[in-house]
Amino acid sequence: MTTRTSIRAAVLAGLIVASWLMPRDPSVAADAPVGDTPTQTIHVAASDLKSRFVTLGVSKSVVIDLPRDIKDVLVADPHIANAVVRSSRRAYIIGISVGQTNVFFFDASGKQIAGFDIAVKRDLNGIQEAIKQVLPDADITVQGIGDGIILSGTAPNQAEAQQAFDIATRLLGVGSADTVAAGSKVVNAIVVRGQDEVMLKVTVAEVQRDVIKQLGINLTGSLNYGTAIVNFNNTNPFSAYGQSLSGSAFTAGVDNVDATLQAMEQAGVIHTLAEPNLTAVSGETATFVAGGEFPILNGYSCSSTSTTPGAPMTCQPSITFKNFGVSLNFTPVVLSEGRISLKVMTEVSDLSSNNSLVVTEPGSTATVTVPSILTRRADTTVELPSGGSLAMAGMIQDSTKHNVNGVPGLMEVPVLGQLFKSNDYVNQRTELMILVTPYVVHAVARKDLSLPDDGFADPSDPAQTLLGRLNRIYGVGGTPDPSDKYNGKYGFILD
Repeated sequence: MTTRTSIRAAVLAGLIVASWLMPRDPSVAADAPVGDTPTQTIHVAASDLKSRFVTLGVSKSVVIDLPRDIKDVLVADPHIANAVVRSSRRAYIIGISVGQTNVFFFDASGKQIAGFDIAVKRDLNGIQEAIKQVLPDADITVQGIGDGIILSGTAPNQAEAQQAFDIATRLLGVGSADTVAAGSKVVNAIVVRGQDEVMLKVTVAEVQRDVIKQLGINLTGSLNYGTAIVNFNNTNPFSAYGQSLSGSAFTAGVDNVDATLQAMEQAGVIHTLAEPNLTAVSGETATFVAGGEFPILNGYSCSSTSTTPGAPMTCQPSITFKNFGVSLNFTPVVLSEGRISLKVMTEVSDLSSNNSLVVTEPGSTATVTVPSILTRRADTTVELPSGGSLAMAGMIQDSTKHNVNGVPGLMEVPVLGQLFKSNDYVNQRTELMILVTPYVVHAVARKDLSLPDDGFADPSDPAQTLLGRLNRIYGVGGTPDPSDKYNGKYGFILD
């Protein structure tokens, strides 16, 4: 009994000594100091900091040779790319679908051997080869980002840049019914080498010929036969032209009858020539306007400043302005060397007294005449070589009006019937042509250009009074100075 007790005491003493000799963990010891914090080390075994960027096409692969034996492989998204280990130091990375992922290789000790940032894109070799085959002079690169592509590089002109965009859009949308959606995934970043500048010369030429002939007799008077009195007044309306021409009239009277003979003829020619010139960069829109504005009376706004019934009204006119003159608007696109596509809109308008509107001011006999506008306009798209001309628009119009007005029955009497009728003849002929001529132009030195006022100066008083000169010329190379001597007649000369 005594021996067992001694053994138990010795074992207990040994356990106590061992507990004092063993190291203590402050994190788990109940009597650990409150201020002590355990120290832990975190180590990043693999990251993208030292990864290589690898681009793959769908269903394309790349072979990787590593410096150490491969023990473990990590693929972030196997649905985008997959890694296949064929030997201890060789692996295949295969693109599966469009997207981005990364792949890490580890050795037996768990250290990173290599890391790859994989971008799986569309197979763009077909698009690149098609653009190169169709446009051999262009230096265009096709790059893929996600499910879209970027066209970069240079092209000789805007037409080839647009053609490359169309090819990429078509090939990207193969197998899809939505071509518009495919076009929205193509970014055109192609730079046109040395954009061409196009000068457009437009010529608007028009000739109008008018011939008006009026013949009629106005009879005014009264006839007495017994107790019966017949009053008559026959005034020729000249309805074809709308009014009587102002000119000479012969009047004669017999007893109570007055006769006025109106025999007038008018011939006129109107010549219109406009040649607006404008220059713009290929693909940009340019606008040219030379003209003015004229006021149009829209009506009157009347109000009374007094509450007294019958007080006078104050009227203010309402005015708007309408443009007229020469305008040119065009958008050129250089398709190839010397070929230009033009979208042209040209207009020539001027004021006309025909179809004018006469407005009477309220509360007054004063009238305001609002003129009409005679307009020639053409809007079309044409394709021309540089320096070539084309008749963009043309018109030949011949209008004839011949009206006979008179007293029924009496106007049919031979010879004497001419006293009771009028003849009004109007003939209008118009010939209009609009020509366009584009030129591919380049900048020139300022000294090679001339202005309309080059060499212009006011004449001296003796030259203006005696010689009838309106200007004198100076500083024009290759021409002698004008002589101040006068050898002919002076004054007003009428042909």
